Amino acid sequence: MSQRPGRWSWGDPLADIQETLAAGGMLAVPTESSYALAVDPRSAEGVESIFRFKARPSDKPLPVVAGSLEHLALLGIDVEDPRLRILASLWPAPLSIVIPTRDPLPAAGGTGSLAVRIPDHPRLVELLARLRSPLTATSANSSGEAAICDPVDLARKLVGWRALIVDDGLLPGGAPSTMVALGPETLEVLRVGRYPVAILRQRLRDLGWSSGFSATIAEESADLLPGAR
Repeated sequence: MSQRPGRWSWGDPLADIQETLAAGGMLAVPTESSYALAVDPRSAEGVESIFRFKARPSDKPLPVVAGSLEHLALLGIDVEDPRLRILASLWPAPLSIVIPTRDPLPAAGGTGSLAVRIPDHPRLVELLARLRSPLTATSANSSGEAAICDPVDLARKLVGWRALIVDDGLLPGGAPSTMVALGPETLEVLRVGRYPVAILRQRLRDLGWSSGFSATIAEESADLLPGAR
């Protein structure tokens, strides 16, 4: 008989989630738009499960969500970088920041950097805080397919995989997070998504983004990169 994913409801004990992650299984967690696959970014076994499920190239990094900047420090990210501090003041938000990591991580796919954010989903942030760990958050669909918003569809998709669905009901769908890359002197928009770029520009001006370092926002791309949420 094919293995069916389990379900976890808000307020349940963490034991089932912790056991699933420790065994290299996948969580399916809600985000601002759709369900995402979550494992410890440092777990080679968990990350490999996602790559196999999504049929995703293993050199394509997995985005990560965190409950705090301290969680990002666990991944070798310099959380004292003043530019990151300015950008992080916009969180929680559907705004992912690609930033280098000091140490190689399975979720980075050999690139040396990760797209990270504190998501604008209070229940997910609370769960991350309880786990005291960041998690990956790549859309819970095969690469190139539509994102999944209905936990019923998600359960069908995950049959045969060791997985646990954090059930948040039907999600709203829509664009993924906006993604920017933090370079030595520039901030480049890699993907236009849920966080409006015009508002990003204005907020950064208000926060004194150009004070003490040179930074510009490159021309936006209209490519929403399906499956890269």
